[in-house]
Amino acid sequence: MQLKEAGYQENKNTIENIHLSINKGELVGLIGPNGAGKSTIIKSILGLINYVDGEVTIHENKRYAYIPEHPTYYEELTLWEHIQLAKTVNQIESDDYFSRAEELLELFRLTKARHQLPSSFSKGMQQKLMIIIAILIQPMLYIVDEPFIGLDPKAIKDFLKILEEERKRGAAILMCTHVLDTAEKTCDRFYLINNGQIIAQGTLQQLQDVSVAEGSLIDCFYTLMEESDDE
Repeated sequence: MQLKEAGYQENKNTIENIHLSINKGELVGLIGPNGAGKSTIIKSILGLINYVDGEVTIHENKRYAYIPEHPTYYEELTLWEHIQLAKTVNQIESDDYFSRAEELLELFRLTKARHQLPSSFSKGMQQKLMIIIAILIQPMLYIVDEPFIGLDPKAIKDFLKILEEERKRGAAILMCTHVLDTAEKTCDRFYLINNGQIIAQGTLQQLQDVSVAEGSLIDCFYTLMEESDDE
């Protein structure tokens, strides 16, 4: 992904000079404070920004899955009908689609809610629906925005385990999160965004080399943020 500039209004850029790449089987963390431009980057990848000067390339089968921070669903469809719709829309022919769906419902403890409307769900249950659909379509790229909000500890552990399995399958994952202790343990590399620009990138070791030697991701984050704000 190479973006010279992008924004919500013409000639009023929210992000500038963003060069971002994710390799097969890699989990990359997109981190930064509120208003830094992370959502604009995600929307640019998804083609939801009107004013973009740049290029986004998705290799392989071009199938990607987006897990939004705020779950979106059809109010008139049940959980199971959402699963059926995802199969049809994505033209999935695999014979084990529904058996995998059953397994995921059981894993995330949603089996009894399969014929209920998501509008009656808690935020965590709605988030699980988003996760299940994303996993079922087996994309080569996941774009995940604040996935842990509303999830219980077991669901978080199960979701992280699934992401690890998807990485082994070859899927690339871009994860935007404020939960830096979890990101530190799971991500291969990081892009730190502030004021619409990338101010640092690399592995935790590379971030430590330019900020806090042997520091945690949180330590590096705050140090690099302060340096960026002072410039």
